[in-house]
Amino acid sequence: MTAPNPATHPRAFLEHLYQAAVQRALPLHNTAAYLPKPPKGRTIVLGAGKAGGSMAQAVEALWPADAPLEGLVVTRYHHIPPRPAGLPQRIEVVEAAHPVPDAAGLAAAQRILQMTQGLTKDDLVLCLISGGGSALLTLPAEGLSLEDKQGINKALLNSGANIGEMNCVRKHLSRIKGGRLAAACAPATVVTLTISDVPGDDPSVIASGPTVPDITTCADALAILQRYNIAVPAALLAQLESGALETPKPGDAAFAGHAVHLIATPQQSLEAAAKAARAAGLEAHILSDEMEGESREVGKVHAALARAVALKGQPFNKPCVILSGGETTVTVRPQPAGTDKKERGRGGRAGEFCLGLALALQGQPGVYALAADTDGIDGMEDNAGAFVAPDTLQRAAAQGMKVDRFLDRNDAYGYFEPLGDLVVTGPTHTNVNDFRALLIL
Repeated sequence: MTAPNPATHPRAFLEHLYQAAVQRALPLHNTAAYLPKPPKGRTIVLGAGKAGGSMAQAVEALWPADAPLEGLVVTRYHHIPPRPAGLPQRIEVVEAAHPVPDAAGLAAAQRILQMTQGLTKDDLVLCLISGGGSALLTLPAEGLSLEDKQGINKALLNSGANIGEMNCVRKHLSRIKGGRLAAACAPATVVTLTISDVPGDDPSVIASGPTVPDITTCADALAILQRYNIAVPAALLAQLESGALETPKPGDAAFAGHAVHLIATPQQSLEAAAKAARAAGLEAHILSDEMEGESREVGKVHAALARAVALKGQPFNKPCVILSGGETTVTVRPQPAGTDKKERGRGGRAGEFCLGLALALQGQPGVYALAADTDGIDGMEDNAGAFVAPDTLQRAAAQGMKVDRFLDRNDAYGYFEPLGDLVVTGPTHTNVNDFRALLIL
């Protein structure tokens, strides 16, 4: 597809780069090379994540028509892609809540664990794992209710904890994550196909690693809960302190003969966007696919870099595109008691990044930016992210909006919606996490 002219249509051009990144991560383009041969026995497909529906369809399309295939995958509500004409459904796909788990996710996890019963060494379990699986595949540890798990999950999401920290806790409060699903599949062979949404592409962190060994410990999980002052039931605290909730570790016989394949990664998607930018005649620079930290602060750092390029021609010459990925965090600021619901913040990591970026850019001429989650959903809202232009602050001020006030209440959605600068794509059916692109002309 021909790219829009960046000089005359900067927003359309940045959206073109985002689409190039998303397309690179779609399961149908990446699955065939990693599918094993059909086994002597049954093939069971189990999975969880925001890309679960499209991953299941890719397997259905690529698996031999005459080979048995069955299974169950859970994905986020409204994330099942339209079924291609003529493609028979052999894998059941159900929906549940994300990022806070619900009863539908609990029921799906129970069914998935039940499907591992009676497997033999002649059977194959194909596990399809993508970002979001931690919330979607929820099966609380003994003595922990779904309500307890929901409360702890909400507290983690609001705490500013990074994805590795959150998933360490989630593994130890689960009967299916942290390698426990793979252990339940024994003696069958397990092949995991995963789409990375985490910095470093560690399969044990993606969706809390249900099919891979876990190097973290109960003590680690306890320290994280204490660090962020997150309360847990006394009985659970005692189990963590005693090590009763420990996960299977590397070297455990349960993982013998298993294989894990990363079929799509953030770096691959950033490289696809860079290729699209270069095809349009611009230099493209990838900062990193592993960026973490507070979203607003990462936005300010990107703004400083963009201003240096725009004003001093360093460290890059303009015109150019600067790309980055990873998973930033948002620490939700407490609001005064009695704050009206309309005054409470809405938004996610990408939007908060754009707020911090716009504030720090201060209307720098020639700098445009787009930040969006590659799954198409930023936080809890219906947008993928937001767009920033040199006149963003000016247009907002004309509507009586001050960016710092919106930052104070984590309200990126409320800031960018009246400006018409939300990026709305709908679910993309994949997930390689944050995508950020700056265009400096």
